[in-house]
Amino acid sequence: MDFRKLSGEFIHHMEVVKNASPHTLRNYRLDLKAFEAFSKGKEVNKRLIRSYLAHLQMKGASKRTSLRHLSSLRSLFKYLLREKKIEENPAADIGSPKLDKPIPKALSYGEVEELFRQPNTDELLGFRDRCIMELFYSSGLRISELALLDRRDFNPKGRSLRVKGKGKKERIVPITQNAAKWIKEYLSHPARFEERKPHCQKDGAAIFLNKWGKRLSPRSIDRLFKMYLRKSGLAGSITPHTIRHTIATHWLEKGMDLKTIQVLLGHASLGTTTIYTRVSTKLKREVYEKAHPRAKKSANVS
Repeated sequence: MDFRKLSGEFIHHMEVVKNASPHTLRNYRLDLKAFEAFSKGKEVNKRLIRSYLAHLQMKGASKRTSLRHLSSLRSLFKYLLREKKIEENPAADIGSPKLDKPIPKALSYGEVEELFRQPNTDELLGFRDRCIMELFYSSGLRISELALLDRRDFNPKGRSLRVKGKGKKERIVPITQNAAKWIKEYLSHPARFEERKPHCQKDGAAIFLNKWGKRLSPRSIDRLFKMYLRKSGLAGSITPHTIRHTIATHWLEKGMDLKTIQVLLGHASLGTTTIYTRVSTKLKREVYEKAHPRAKKSANVS
């Protein structure tokens, strides 16, 4: 195999036919040139490709970088196979390096309380925002799920919500007595029915309304949380979705089993939920380091 010639034809195809971006073409050139230098004219087969991935790892390349190199080789060989310039794809059965999943951040109880103090509950919109926060922390809903909530989805006696999740799957989510109280008071708030005011209720089905009396959108909820995070001094790496991670972590710390958390959050796989065991351990360590009087001091050991 004349690797240099064939990889050049592939890059030309990606540039002229596929109209690949300059960034993508540059990565292809660098990755394929690096493999060519490593192979030194040897026969290109599965063993050589595996040796190359091991070589990248020994050089300190990240798993993400190794995955990109493998992806470039796969794209090349798929093209060559389609063009009948090779008889089999030597990278076809090579597994991808598994990327480490980043641990989601979670707020401490004190940070949650500080965030909840930000809305001005003397005003309708501030009352609404505090209600949203209470519900988020009570249920772990996604922003999109919260925006879709209708009055008929709220069961005040049973203290539960019928939630429309991903893939149009519905689930029943229990909420705390406190969150149910906030929802009931928001739904019956006098300012919600003030005639001749822009915020007067115009959408009778939705629970959460914007300043024009219509359903509050997920994008607006996201903006609201970002604003309050800035005001509370928690902005930066913390996002609105952090609240969902936070309640899941706190549930776990209070003894709730993973299977129940999976159902409440609407995760399709239990594997997605197990990430919170790592979050819980990390959060406990951070709290320990902050609270222990000698956590950051060195002691003389004789």
